[in-house]
Amino acid sequence: MHDTDTLGFVPWPPEAAARYRRAGYWRGRPLGDYLHEWADRYGDREALTDGEVRLSYRELADRADGCAARLMNAGLATGDRLLVQLPNCWEYVVLVLACLRLGAAPVLALPAHRGHELRYLARLAEVRAVAVPDVLAGFDHRALGHEVLAATAGARLLLVAGPATAPGEQDLRRLGRPLAGARAELDALPVTGSDVAVLLLSGGTTGLPKLIARTHDDYEYNARASAELCGLGQDTVYLAALPASHNFPLACPGILGTFMNGGRVVLSRSPDPDRVLPLMSAEGVTVTAVVPAVAQRWVDAVASGRHPAPPGLRLLQVGGARLAPEIAGRIGPVLGCGLQQVFGMAEGLLNYTRLDDPDEVLLETQGRPLSPGDEIRIVGQDGEPVPPGEMGALLTRGPYTPRGYFRAAEHNERAFTPDGWYRTGDVVRLHPSGNLMVAGRDKDMINRGGEKISAEEVESLLYRVPGVSRVAAVGVPDDVLGERVCAVVVPEPEREITLAGVRAALAGMEVARFKLPERLLLVEDLPHTKIGKVDKAALRSLAVTHT
Repeated sequence: MHDTDTLGFVPWPPEAAARYRRAGYWRGRPLGDYLHEWADRYGDREALTDGEVRLSYRELADRADGCAARLMNAGLATGDRLLVQLPNCWEYVVLVLACLRLGAAPVLALPAHRGHELRYLARLAEVRAVAVPDVLAGFDHRALGHEVLAATAGARLLLVAGPATAPGEQDLRRLGRPLAGARAELDALPVTGSDVAVLLLSGGTTGLPKLIARTHDDYEYNARASAELCGLGQDTVYLAALPASHNFPLACPGILGTFMNGGRVVLSRSPDPDRVLPLMSAEGVTVTAVVPAVAQRWVDAVASGRHPAPPGLRLLQVGGARLAPEIAGRIGPVLGCGLQQVFGMAEGLLNYTRLDDPDEVLLETQGRPLSPGDEIRIVGQDGEPVPPGEMGALLTRGPYTPRGYFRAAEHNERAFTPDGWYRTGDVVRLHPSGNLMVAGRDKDMINRGGEKISAEEVESLLYRVPGVSRVAAVGVPDDVLGERVCAVVVPEPEREITLAGVRAALAGMEVARFKLPERLLLVEDLPHTKIGKVDKAALRSLAVTHT
């Protein structure tokens, strides 16, 4: 790996890395090396479906190589980083594969992010380029991309999924054309398995998201082991309906796991049931991944008779938030497919229920670790292991759980123990089956449909709204999304605060829409605990009774 002290990457200890290599978890090869192996093995088999665009394995490899070579010609090099904010489209897949070939790590942002998040990520990662859609859902991402470039030292190149119309822009669709001689040039690059492959975003429980550096070694194993556990093969048709910049649809086993096994990936820009249920039927989708709120919408759409169940669907993975047993119990009977609960994190550890788990385990637990190399501890407030079956904080380390966030030394001291255990922030207990049951979080986070929102970040933004004297952000229960953001505000004297006004003010700060409060509670004072902290438990109860 490159100089970690200079670049801010935290390596695994040498003895752990050697152990993972001996066990065969790490293969010492960059992910981009596998692209032509897949093309040689699966050739003309269809690899990717995006509406009218259908690419074979050979076409996908050639397009990725063409894109990578042209990025090099535009000034990007092995070891550089670029910010990628694209929806689920073929240009996104080709660009990510091109980055893996080039050895330039993409920082995978979400389409919902705006200037507030993107400027921060671009500066933190010192990106050299930014990739955006043109216009998406009526929003001008091209203009936003230029703003981010202007605010980021060293960033000069804007990649647009649309026609290039201004200096410094490149059309991703033109970049992703085959180019003679590209493969040999890329094969000669000094990319190694221990280099960083992608930078994923954390849930951001203490402010803006942290960056998680995933190496080629650990991320290849993440996808390969997940695909094996989930039984993916050449007959797999995987639907990516969640944003593909999330770890779950990208590599658990997701897009990468499907490609590794010769299956076909179908892309959808939305998980809306009216869009994807007909798409799944038409394309013969066999596997997909959703968050609980989406699963519930799909079940309701089929149960109401609005859509038939997709006839080819064999496995529905549900993760990102805890799945209520009541919803879990409806999935099989209504959708006619198997259920797999997934409890994981972009920071590494993945827990899956197994395909042959009995119903009581499948419906009530959130799975057990993917790898024999995964280590977990469930500890109490004293840091000592709790008795089996009791709730405690989950700690983990393993072959695909990095030992630190990127350029976050101070946070890493809190998030990791001195001997490398990652403090996940999840409160769990061990089921008699050996699976984990997730009880909640020990950090102040709001989980809106699988999107993890830092209450602290929302609060810091709300304090910039005129008329707000004191504020707290809490999650309130919601039948569809799990939680919604509620802003509890103490107004300044004689100032009128409205939900519409708060949302408009935050939107003006270019904050992602999913972070905007959807409930507003005005109070005369905030309750505090005996040690002087804002009493979030009391506020949640108050918010529930007033919404």
